[in-house]
Amino acid sequence: MTSSDNPIKTRREGHILEVTLDRPKANAIDLATSKVMGQVFMDFRDDAQLRVAILRAEGDKFFCPGWDLKAAADGDEVDGDYGVGGFGGLQELGNLNKPVICAVNGICCGGGLELALSTDLIMASETASFALPEIRSGTVADAASVKLPKRIPYHVAMDLLLTGRWFDVEEAKQWGLVKEICKPEELLDKTWELARLLASGPPLVYAAIKEVVREAEDMKFQDALNKISKRQLVSVDRLYSSEDQLEGARAFAEKRDPVWQGK
Repeated sequence: MTSSDNPIKTRREGHILEVTLDRPKANAIDLATSKVMGQVFMDFRDDAQLRVAILRAEGDKFFCPGWDLKAAADGDEVDGDYGVGGFGGLQELGNLNKPVICAVNGICCGGGLELALSTDLIMASETASFALPEIRSGTVADAASVKLPKRIPYHVAMDLLLTGRWFDVEEAKQWGLVKEICKPEELLDKTWELARLLASGPPLVYAAIKEVVREAEDMKFQDALNKISKRQLVSVDRLYSSEDQLEGARAFAEKRDPVWQGK
């Protein structure tokens, strides 16, 4: 198949799934592509053998500019059915309690930046650049308006949202959006290195971390802590009753590396 017929490519290695967006020329996302991405990430979520996902894009110039305006002009509805995970398959996918790493190369703007913000860790090439230019086309960067002020200082987020200005990878790193800046030729290798590190870790703990962070976002500290201590979160209850938690204690006592089974 050509890339246009198969806009999403996947590759598995052990417990890791690599998902590649490949829609020349700019990797823009239309409704059909978004639905495929949602199915891919839902399958990742539900596959007990997979622990970590990498989201990347083909090519050097573009990561993703977001919504495919050409498709919109041809009839795709802006508020149409994006699929099970919402736009890009990640923004509204429930109970995704596994780490997702984004590898950003080139231009990452609009919905593309919102997609990157839906992941847990962002690795970026020295050539990466970012923007939320929706203001210039008379619309709102809806997901970014919700997420960005919670991730970086309020006045910085408002600057980016209200002006739509471009900012480079160094500024993204300064505000904590990017974990690491890589040489373009090293981006994928370093992303895989991080993915392998996470895949070697305790999957039940990762699940608990992601659920706790998600549930506690709009809760008072003590309410969130009470919910954890009373095992009212599914992933926390599972962790506290797991073989992996016993294995962690045994490995510590025996001064050896733990062997995580995810159960």
